[in-house]
Amino acid sequence: MPDHAPQPVDRQLPTDEARDLLSLVRDIVHREIAPKAAEEEEAGRFPREIFTLLSEAGLLGLAYDSEFGGGDQPYEVYLQVLEELAAARLTVGLGVSVHSLSCHALAGYGTKEQQTEHLPAMLGGGLLGAYCLSEPASGSDAASLRTKAVRDGDHWVIDGTKAWITHGGVADFYTVLARTGGEGARGVTAFLVPGDAEGLSAAAPEKKMGMKGSPTAQVHFDGVRIPDSCRIGDEGQGFAIALSALDSGRLGIAACAIGVAQAALDEALAYATERRQFGRPIADFQGLRFMLADMATQIEAGRALYLSAARLRDAGRPFAKQAAMAKLLCTDAAMKVTTDAVQVLGGYGYTADFPVERLMREAKVLQIVEGTNQIQRMVIARHLAGPETR
Repeated sequence: MPDHAPQPVDRQLPTDEARDLLSLVRDIVHREIAPKAAEEEEAGRFPREIFTLLSEAGLLGLAYDSEFGGGDQPYEVYLQVLEELAAARLTVGLGVSVHSLSCHALAGYGTKEQQTEHLPAMLGGGLLGAYCLSEPASGSDAASLRTKAVRDGDHWVIDGTKAWITHGGVADFYTVLARTGGEGARGVTAFLVPGDAEGLSAAAPEKKMGMKGSPTAQVHFDGVRIPDSCRIGDEGQGFAIALSALDSGRLGIAACAIGVAQAALDEALAYATERRQFGRPIADFQGLRFMLADMATQIEAGRALYLSAARLRDAGRPFAKQAAMAKLLCTDAAMKVTTDAVQVLGGYGYTADFPVERLMREAKVLQIVEGTNQIQRMVIARHLAGPETR
């Protein structure tokens, strides 16, 4: 292999255990994920067996406490695992991020009894989670959600529809935000709902331009009855729990975005060093060399930003502003890098024979999920200048 061909990312990891963990991830990627990614994405096949394998390997609960089956890993390590998975197949990387997001409420706000009962299976028992916040009429304005949970004795009855739910219809459990009180954020409560609960159903998956192997569907709650022991946190605390989860989830999206961008750069570099025009590799031409340099710089900048935010989180310091910045910069970079990768490959880049067109289609959704990039700019501006005056 020529010296300038793509090489594995040289990662700065805090421990030997983390380095061994990344080696395990790369081995799984090489053997089980990457070889089938293009074919299965084109067929729209959800790789449930991969998530079972990742669970058995201890990779679905890395950032959580080992007392309940987690991996006790710092967030900076967990995010680099996500990046490696997303570089091979975004359906897998994003799926792990969504699963981790789905566990956040119970791990952070559940009672000891709830955690003991549910977390081991959620973190390492082969279960897969989904996170239910968005609705057909409340996306960016999540505090206006209409799904209701009404108390009936020592139970709650949930009615409503959630939208854009990753793993909708295939998840084993759903973390659900529902209205239990008045209007606005203070009337929302969080619940843990089993995937096989009576009255819970999912619509047909959305037909998407990318990530065809990841089911995204509306989830319907028609008189779903759950005990009060499935309520997470206090009544009315749900929206605060949701925002807390999203701060961490945005870092997961940032890491996935850099994984997709890195995969695109690797493909572009490999092609440019092999493809010859005018008697020499096209990588010799300055215009293309500058394009590759810009792509690599954007990736390094995004990786540094998401890791900086993760280290703040690991240190117990505020990181919401930096998480929004990382999500914004990394996903915009992924869109630019993947678009440029298609350009490097020229006509071949526009065909399904090469992966860069799939990577470009997948990068687009990362600018939308877990808060659009316009919302991220609002979050950042509020940290800088305070709330908007009304």
